[in-house]
Amino acid sequence: MSEAVPSRSPAASRHYDANYGNFQTDLYAQIRRDAFGEDIGQSSWLTANEQDKFLDWLDLSSGKTLLDIACGSGGPALRIAERTGCSVVGIDVHEQAIATANSLAADRGLGERAQFQVADATSQLPFPDASVDAISCIDAINHLPNRPRVLADWARLLKPGGRLLFTDPITVTGPLTNDEIAVRSSIGFFLFVPRDYDERVISQCGLRLLLCEDVTANMAEIAEGRRAARAKRDVSLREIEGDQIYEGQQEFFAVAARIAREGRLSRFVYVAEKSS
Repeated sequence: MSEAVPSRSPAASRHYDANYGNFQTDLYAQIRRDAFGEDIGQSSWLTANEQDKFLDWLDLSSGKTLLDIACGSGGPALRIAERTGCSVVGIDVHEQAIATANSLAADRGLGERAQFQVADATSQLPFPDASVDAISCIDAINHLPNRPRVLADWARLLKPGGRLLFTDPITVTGPLTNDEIAVRSSIGFFLFVPRDYDERVISQCGLRLLLCEDVTANMAEIAEGRRAARAKRDVSLREIEGDQIYEGQQEFFAVAARIAREGRLSRFVYVAEKSS
């Protein structure tokens, strides 16, 4: 799952184009294996073990449909389809990511149950009311402005009794310097929110909060893991990305790891349900 951005700033474009343009290469797969332990095609802070826990909360099974918002290159969504038997629809603003996702779905024989399309999650999504059983958005809601409107649209799409699961990795839980904020938000639009903000918006949208859990430790560990895995391959990465992009991403991961480890910028997972 990727981090969708409402505007293609030059910095954001360079960051995501470098990642998605090289996603299926051996080099980037090696980095994911080193950083995450198990490569499920993720580009966020998600691990396979964490996703397994999330699946218990989403209550998915054969015959149900999951909408994965900011799906990136589709690896995590395809793993969900394989493990639960559900159908998945993935959306992302990045054309390269969607092309990779559809290619992977075909390669795994999941073309009929897994479909991916380019869509802008900052606008009303092009799906009918009450059309999906579950919605997930992993480490990307922070890139979408006007969260009350976004969550209201997601609530519209859920069937009665349907579940929403999202992670918010940009929750302010301590003091941050202007430099830390600048680096942490250097790859696009970021919405920094105070603790309890997401709970209030969930309630305003008519959804019932089932669970909120602090999952910051995962973000701290993965950020440091990605920085270290890239540092071991710095010569190859500099040739592909260029010095400026490589160094910018390394600083991003270093700052992300430090302020998460110190509990100053936290990541929470929320599970909510639409009334029957």
